[in-house]
Amino acid sequence: QVHLVESGGGSVQAGGSLRLSCVASGDTTASYSMAWFRQSPGKEREGIVAINSNGDSTLANSVKGRFTGSKDNAKNTLYLQMDSLQPDDTAMYYCALSRRALPGYERAHQDEYDYWGQGTQVTVSS
Repeated sequence: QVHLVESGGGSVQAGGSLRLSCVASGDTTASYSMAWFRQSPGKEREGIVAINSNGDSTLANSVKGRFTGSKDNAKNTLYLQMDSLQPDDTAMYYCALSRRALPGYERAHQDEYDYWGQGTQVTVSS
């Protein structure tokens, strides 16, 4: 069993920054993928960034140039640095973990992930 705990969400004005963290604990395997998804009311859950245990990563086109994902393997922690935030970035942000090191074309598919955190809310005001 794996437990994911997100933190770092909050309310900011447009143009501001936030850094989200997700700590994984429990029975993490040697090869895995961790990812950030987001979902706002009335919209489908969207994959933002995914990073494999070997460092291979995928970033959504919608956030390129503004968001950066990183991972500290020693701490089993996934980060999401969000800069130049816009009102459209308002959403609940979820951390997810797959027990497989997912190939690039699967990393944005929420069904490929085995564990999910409770989410952290990000609200961006104009």
